[in-house]
Amino acid sequence: MIKKTICLILSLAGVLCSNFTLITALAAEKDDVGIGAPSAIMIDFSTKKSLYEKNPHEKRPCASLTKIMTMCLTFDAIDSGKLDYNTPVPTSPIAASQSGSDIWLVEGETLTVDDLLKAVALVSANDACVSLAEAVGGTKESFVSMMNEKAKALGMNDTTFKNCTGDDEDGHVTSAYDVSLMSGELMKHEKALEYTSVWLDYIRDGATQLVNTNSLVKNNSGITGLKTGTSTMSGACISACAERNGMTLIAVVLGDKTGEQRFSDAQRLLDYGFSSFASFLPVLPEDLPKTVDITGGMQQNVAVNCTPDGEFLIKSGSEGDVTSSFSVYDNIEAPVKKGQKLGSVIYKKGEEILGEYPLTAAEDIEKINVLGIFVKLCRLLIMEN
Repeated sequence: MIKKTICLILSLAGVLCSNFTLITALAAEKDDVGIGAPSAIMIDFSTKKSLYEKNPHEKRPCASLTKIMTMCLTFDAIDSGKLDYNTPVPTSPIAASQSGSDIWLVEGETLTVDDLLKAVALVSANDACVSLAEAVGGTKESFVSMMNEKAKALGMNDTTFKNCTGDDEDGHVTSAYDVSLMSGELMKHEKALEYTSVWLDYIRDGATQLVNTNSLVKNNSGITGLKTGTSTMSGACISACAERNGMTLIAVVLGDKTGEQRFSDAQRLLDYGFSSFASFLPVLPEDLPKTVDITGGMQQNVAVNCTPDGEFLIKSGSEGDVTSSFSVYDNIEAPVKKGQKLGSVIYKKGEEILGEYPLTAAEDIEKINVLGIFVKLCRLLIMEN
């Protein structure tokens, strides 16, 4: 009995050791990228697929990454016609009194929305940020309400904004995941990347020089933005986006100890993403029929359409593993309406479904009827004569 007990204990110990080794190996594989920040995420902009995660939903301060949302709402106001890039914005006493990063706005001074966006995007100017907030929302307080409403609409469930600048304030928190969501929202505005992708620019007719706080823009090809942030509570943070070989990635890093570590982590994530993944453009199967049979219609078949949209993200080198197939519904009966789904085209890699697209009718087909047959016979007779 004692021997059996000892053997059981040893056996359990072996299982535990085996499991521990497996867990350790998996953890090491996850941390192969070598990200030092406590929280990070990387996503593909087109597919929104997450390629790397490290505590992505941990609620943390994010300093001036907050201004990504400020810019989002400003572009929304431009799109709606409330503002345009040349709209003059006078500096209020509140905007002029802002501390921290600024462009030394003076009460009563007027700058355009274009210049203020440059100042926010490049040097993270708090005074310019408040000026935009007041132009869009009327007051800082109402603008912050708009920020939280927008965050909720984007699914940023980890986020609560207390100000528009990112100043340290109890309860002003977000997550790496949420930052990636609002970064993607800002990147929908191509004009935004025109601001965030430049290293050096000027306002006030060249009198004020703006140098991008994101040094990745200067030192690395393909970097198109997006925003840095640093504070006592948040540490060093960045949302970095880049485009290479038709792929656009967003890397978010929160809570690094230094600015250099922040840039190093972001660059490491982007390099990992571009080297490990590739975009795959779906092509229709060669044997996909141009028509499918139907019953009870004025025609025996109907022309079909299928339009795969977008691209898939797959592991680099696995392009040859992607397969495509199609299926058509059985016993399709008339009437058939244009756009009606008649089947599917499916793309898979192994057992993983990458995408499924509808096979639809390209035309209307009426149900067979006596009058229709008579008209068709008349047309045939006319053609023969």
